[in-house]
Amino acid sequence: MTEPRTTPVRVVIVDDHAMFRSGVRGELTTVGAGSVEVLAEAADVDEALAAIIAHQPDVVLLDVHLPGGGGVEVMRRLLASPRSVPAVVPRFLALSVSDAAEDVIGTIRGGARGYVTKTITGPELVSAIQRVAEGDAVFSPRLAGFVLDAFAGSIDVSAVDEDLDRLTEREREVMRLIARGYAYKEVAKELFISIKTVETHMSSVLRKLQLSSRHELSRWASDRRLL
Repeated sequence: MTEPRTTPVRVVIVDDHAMFRSGVRGELTTVGAGSVEVLAEAADVDEALAAIIAHQPDVVLLDVHLPGGGGVEVMRRLLASPRSVPAVVPRFLALSVSDAAEDVIGTIRGGARGYVTKTITGPELVSAIQRVAEGDAVFSPRLAGFVLDAFAGSIDVSAVDEDLDRLTEREREVMRLIARGYAYKEVAKELFISIKTVETHMSSVLRKLQLSSRHELSRWASDRRLL
C-alpha cells in the first residue's frame, strides 16, 4: 500500500494565456492549500522547459496548444537531451480547452499521464493533480473513451494525424470551432483574433483538406471524431 503523501504536490503551470494561468494558480492556492504548491508558470515551450529544469516539479499542468510546438513538444524536448532531464522526471497532466480525439490521444502518446478539460472544477483539478502525482492515469470521463477506442483500433489515429499534420495549430483551432457550428464572429471572440484572420485560416483549412464548404468540413471532422 502506498504511504499517504505528507508534502504538497509541487506544480508548474504551462499555458499561453496569462489570465488563465492566474486563475488556475489562485484556485490551486485556495482549494489546494497545503496539498498543492505552485512553483512557477510558463507561457510557451521554451519557458516551460526552463521552469521544469529550474524547479523540478512533481506535476506539470500542460496546455496542448502552445507557441513553439505545443505540449507534446515540451515532453519530447525535455526527454531528448540527457543534460536537460531533471533528477526526477515530472508527471504531465494535460489541461486543455480541446476535447478532440487527436489531441487527447496524441498527448497521451507523447507521455502525459492524464488529460482533463478546462471545464473542470477547482476541487476536481486538485484531486487530478494528486492522483497523477501518485502515478494514476486521470481523464475527464468522455475523454477516457477516446483512449480506449484508440488502443482497441476503433479510431484510425494514423489517418487522422496525417490529415491534421497539414494544418497549423491555429488552423486546427479554427477548423474545430467552425466544424462545431461556430460563426466567424464567435470564433474570433473565442480565439482573440480578428474576423478577417478567421476567414484567412478557414480558406487555408479548406484548401489543405481539399474541401469546399463548412458542411463538408463538419462531416469530415465528425467522421474522424474531432468534434
